[in-house]
Order: sequence, then C-alpha cells, then structure tokens
Amino acid sequence: MTKNELNKYKNLLEAKRLELEAVVSNRDAIAIEKSPDALDEVQHAAERELAIRNLDRESALLRNVRAALRRIQENTYGICVHCEEEISPKRLAAVPWTPYCIRCQEIVDRNREQFEDIELFEELVTAA
Repeated sequence: MTKNELNKYKNLLEAKRLELEAVVSNRDAIAIEKSPDALDEVQHAAERELAIRNLDRESALLRNVRAALRRIQENTYGICVHCEEEISPKRLAAVPWTPYCIRCQEIVDRNREQFEDIELFEELVTAA
C-alpha cells in the first residue's frame, strides 16, 4: 500500500472516529422517562431499547475504527489480523476499519452465528 493510500485511509478513519465519538457521547435517548400513561411508558421503553442497540452498534464500530488507526501506526494496516494475508483493496475501500480479509470475516461471522444459536438454545432450555 502506498503512503498516499495509507494517508487517505487514515484521514477517512479519523473523520469516522470523530463522527462516532460525537454520536456515542450523546446518550440522551437512553434516559428513563416516567409517564402516567402505560402506553407512553411502553413506547419510551421501546425507544430506549432501540437507542441502546444503536449505541452498542456505534460503540463497536468506534472500537474497530480506533483499532484500524492503531494498525496504521503499527504499520500493519491492510493485513488480516487472523491469517496475516493482505486485505483486498476493494474490501478496504468498502470497510476501511475491517481487521479481517473476506475469507476470515466469513469464518468469524459463521462462528458468531453458531454462538448466537447456542445462546438461543440455552435460553430455550433454561426457560423450559
């Protein structure tokens, strides 16, 4: 990867980091609001749950962006953290904070799905 390309990714990641830090620091949507109306309480709870999920997602993305910036500093950016092969330029262009090549990402996703299936199974067994 050329120095110019690396600088382009660094600038893009820095901009994304600043954007995400602003989003993550705003936690007004997860405030608990009490209402005399039960339907309003349910609506507020649903909105709060959605806000928490969005905050979780944005926080995870922020961690990935920060990790990518660290990899740039360590001169390991663009190298898969699992197999240590080069990540394709197309993948980096689409997801500049990715730590994995497409093949390893598929493995991670498959393992995550299996883990989630196991958690769901355990919940069902526990509930029964």
